[in-house]
Amino acid sequence: MRLDFQLVLLRRMADHNPDLVEDARRRLGASVADMREANKRWQAMVRSPRTRGAAARYRAVLGEPESVLPRRLGDVDCEARRWALPLWPDLRFEVLVGPDGGVWNEWLVRAPGAPAPHLRALEDLTPWSCTVEEAARAFAPARPLEGTAPTRWGLAFTAPGGDGERHEVVAEFTWGLLQRTAVAG
Repeated sequence: MRLDFQLVLLRRMADHNPDLVEDARRRLGASVADMREANKRWQAMVRSPRTRGAAARYRAVLGEPESVLPRRLGDVDCEARRWALPLWPDLRFEVLVGPDGGVWNEWLVRAPGAPAPHLRALEDLTPWSCTVEEAARAFAPARPLEGTAPTRWGLAFTAPGGDGERHEVVAEFTWGLLQRTAVAG
């Protein structure tokens, strides 16, 4: 099931980076038809009237989490459940689960102990190079933007370019992983 789930993540990323997705799909030993079928099964699970909820769905698909960490967001406690995915060994798929069992967020984050990317300039922001949290921290203050789909996020911030000038940047993320940037002006 982890293979299927990785293919589901890749399917949404293919909109922005088809070449990276194609390479990743091949590394997983999966065909285009395999990816399509994995996505079809995932969508059927998500839309099933008998669905058990997102938290239970992730556990059913990914197994027991590698780690379950208490997290406090503002004045509310939640759990961060994390799973390793072979395609991204330096990342973990994280699901934030609220006290009522509802899923608040689901995305890729840096694995504990894995080296974070060195993000200093616009040129460092290449596809799949960083997570939402890493970009927000490197180019603070960053402003969150609504994504174009449930698994997408955006960040607006200022970053220096190779010319030394500061540029207004909008970065787009899918499942928490950078897909592309656009520079204003």
